[in-house]
This record gives sequence, C-alpha cells and structure tokens, in this order.
Amino acid sequence: MKLNMRGKHKLGALAVLLLIIIGALAYYLTHHTIDVLSPTGIVAQKEKHLMIITTLLGLVVVIPVFILTGYIAWTYREGSKAAKYTPSWDHNFKLEFVWWALPLAIITILAIITWRSSHELDPFRQLSSNKQPINVQVIALQWKWLFIYPQQNIASVNLVQFPINTPVNFQITSDAPMNSFWIPRLGGQIYAMSGMSTQLHLMADQTGSFDGSSANISGRGFAGMRFSAKSTSQAEFDKWVSRVKQSANKLGFDQYATLSQPSENNQSAYYSQPATNLYDSVMLKYMVPGFRMGQPTGNLSGMVHNHAY
Repeated sequence: MKLNMRGKHKLGALAVLLLIIIGALAYYLTHHTIDVLSPTGIVAQKEKHLMIITTLLGLVVVIPVFILTGYIAWTYREGSKAAKYTPSWDHNFKLEFVWWALPLAIITILAIITWRSSHELDPFRQLSSNKQPINVQVIALQWKWLFIYPQQNIASVNLVQFPINTPVNFQITSDAPMNSFWIPRLGGQIYAMSGMSTQLHLMADQTGSFDGSSANISGRGFAGMRFSAKSTSQAEFDKWVSRVKQSANKLGFDQYATLSQPSENNQSAYYSQPATNLYDSVMLKYMVPGFRMGQPTGNLSGMVHNHAY
C-alpha cells in the first residue's frame, strides 16, 4: 500500500513538473520575440512554415512514443497485477502495420517536402519582383561586416540598408576566417569563405531594423560581430544613399587595409567611393598567387565569377 502511494506521489510530482515547464515555455514564447519565428520576409516566412510542418510531422511519432513509454513502464512495473502475459504480442499484424506504415508515410511526406523546399529556398535562386534588385557585396572581416554597394558607389560597416519589397542580391566572401552571414528574420544563413563567392537573395516585406549576426565561431571577437539590417521606404533609402555619398571617408585600398585589421565591437561606419573592384580584389588575393590588393585586375575579375559557388 505504501509503495503504491509513493508511486502515485512520484507520478503526481512529475505531472506538476511537466505543467510548470510547459507553462514557463508558453510564458516565454508569448513575452519574447524569437527571430526565426517572427519572419519579415518571404524567404523567412517559407522557412518558418517548413519548420512548423516538419515539427508537427515529427510529433505524430514522438508524442505516441512518449505516451506508450509511460504507459508500458507503469503497466508492466514490478508488482503490477494488471499486466497480462502476452508472449506473442510482438507478432500482432495490426500493430506491426501501424508502427511501420506510419513512419514510412511520414518519411515519404518529408522527402517530398525536402525536395520541393530545397529548390524553392535555394539561396542562389533569384526572387521574382517587379522592382529592380539591389546588389550588395559582403566581406566578412575580423570581427565586422563590410557592405559594398557597387551600383550606388558607397560602403558601410555593420549596417546594411535596403528598400522594402525590393530583392537584395548578396554576394558574400571572407577576408578572414570562415564565417556565416545570417539575418534570422529575413532568411537562413550562408557561409562566407576566403577565395569563395556565395550568393543569398532576400527581400523584406516590412519596414524595420533587424538583427544580423555571425553564425559561425571565428575567434575571440565573434560574440560582438553583429550588424543591423534596415528595411525602409524607397525615399528613405535614397536619402540614406545621398548622405553616405557625402561622407568624407573614402574606401580606397589603403583605407581597406586599415579597416581589415582585427577589431572588436565595431560601431557602424560609412564610406563613399569604395575602390573599383574591391570585392574582386579580395577574392583574387586568395585565388591568384602573388596578387596584391590595389594592382589592376584586368581580365582576372572573370575568374571571380567563374569560381562563384
């Protein structure tokens, strides 16, 4: 009798603990913004939908398994008189069909979803829009992000700005250890590596300032390697471009050499007139033996585009 009472008390304590955990989680989710679950772009919205679908499909298996685990542990515990001896239970055709057919169906559905989403959410796939895309070249440095706007002839550090509902075509490389470029509310991450140029296409459907960060540990300044991504109206973006163009800070190769030195917790900075083919020169530094920043790139720039991943 005492053993049964102890068992019931333990079960009740576990139930209370589970309710507390669920309540704490629900409170946190309702009072905090989780970036990946608060999308502000079409790519992030599709990624959120994909995460929800795969999680729900996984729970179709996980929840029954946990329920059955608790049921079996309680029913067949030592001293239980309710348990029946069924030595041939594992050969039950109906049960065998359920626990093989259900996971197989889920895996098949996930395979179809994975195939479709892999093509639909390909980071190299350009986004369709009636607006002209904006090209932004991204260079990961220690420990800051450099954004170059070749069309606008400006550059910025730790801040990237773009108009709402306008595709942004990012070209991404690194002039430092391998890193990963990530704006959680707009889309997934993509790696930045020296001598490699990757692409990422994003578009914001809301105005605002979104957190961007490094998603790959790259040294002691990694924690402070953050940047802001601002989505504004077209008029506000044009005003911002005009202000940056008036900046007295020029980004020639000498200035870039200074900027590329390791530094931590960097504030936003703006530059006018970045050096021609600065992005290509950073790439060629790792692709062509003996190449030095500032020397003419000539036909070598074609190598950058031919080796883009």
